[in-house]
Amino acid sequence: MESTELLIVGCGPAGATAAREAARSGVATFVLEKDARVGEKRVCAAGLRPRFCEEFDLPRAVVHCDTPRLALFDAEGGEHELFIGAGHTSTREELDGTMAALAVREGAQIRTGALFRGIARAGESLIVQYADLIAGERQFVRARNVFFATGATARLDEPIFGSLAWPGWRDGLVTTLQHRVYLDRPAAQVAYRTLELHYYAARDGRQIVAWMFPKRDHLAIGLGVMGKMAGDALEAELDSFAQRVRRRLYPDARVLHTKREGHLLYGGMPRPAFADGAMMVGGTAAGLVDATNGEGIYEAAASGRFAAEAVAHSRVDPARAGDAYGARVRDRFAKRLAHRVRLMRYLERKPRLFAPLFTQLSKTPRLAEILLKPAGARTHTEQLYVYAQALRFGLRALVPLRGG
Repeated sequence: MESTELLIVGCGPAGATAAREAARSGVATFVLEKDARVGEKRVCAAGLRPRFCEEFDLPRAVVHCDTPRLALFDAEGGEHELFIGAGHTSTREELDGTMAALAVREGAQIRTGALFRGIARAGESLIVQYADLIAGERQFVRARNVFFATGATARLDEPIFGSLAWPGWRDGLVTTLQHRVYLDRPAAQVAYRTLELHYYAARDGRQIVAWMFPKRDHLAIGLGVMGKMAGDALEAELDSFAQRVRRRLYPDARVLHTKREGHLLYGGMPRPAFADGAMMVGGTAAGLVDATNGEGIYEAAASGRFAAEAVAHSRVDPARAGDAYGARVRDRFAKRLAHRVRLMRYLERKPRLFAPLFTQLSKTPRLAEILLKPAGARTHTEQLYVYAQALRFGLRALVPLRGG
């Protein structure tokens, strides 16, 4: 049986960051990745917030387009623009693959074609079972700490996972479908500087969040809806949205090829617990996703960093590492992301309020800048400013209600 200090399940931004930074700290690190190639089956718009590459020490080569402009489209199709700084786009193949290669360079072992099958406790250690999909064999690894970074497909509902298990997980799953659209000529110039997010009702009345993110050689055009939607209905919604984008951004271009891809994402509450003893969960598997826009790559990478630091600081006490990790993730992300879920659910019930909210954001660029900061990184003055703006929006929301 192989042994390691930190075993990571999943090699997306959370798992790869944890692997790289743990290995750099001298922690023996072993990663299980179910796909044959890291990042090959990720369905994601892959937008990166400003300074993401600098914060996580990534090469600029992963960036496809610099996108300082954010365009928000309300329920009636009105466009509201914000300038958010030098955001970026990438693809998950390049982003995840690069992050994994950097982890290997630091000394982490990454086993691809390795499907997690189960976990058991053995004294102070954890025994992880996985299927070697290449050799067709079951394998076992003994680890002090285990970090689950398995994305929206996370299944942590068995008793062995303790407080990590959560019945509410399925309520936050989002069905998505995306086109990669390859054109015979460039789209309108503004498309390559802009991240677009559209908020409108599906044919069945459910809230859709759709996007257009530019890439080096294609446009990523997709949408997501809470819960399940029949495949033909989802395809019809995406085809209709893609035509809307085409009329605005590339009416005269010929589509050379369209790649269609679908997957589950997450848009619900964070998990109530992020650690149980020596087991930790991070990234999307922990529910660390902003429900208002689907952003989760930054939170994923940050949670991987927190896991690596906790294990490096408590190498002789795995449970203490888990406790430290859980407390840090909870303090950094849980409250803010829970607020975003509540806001999104409120707007879904009152879609007419998307327009005044987006108008307020576009007219107060300082608010958008502050909202990008974690709550703990805001000054007292900035926090008061956020509260004042929230009160202003609340008062604007009440006025139409009083009028009927």
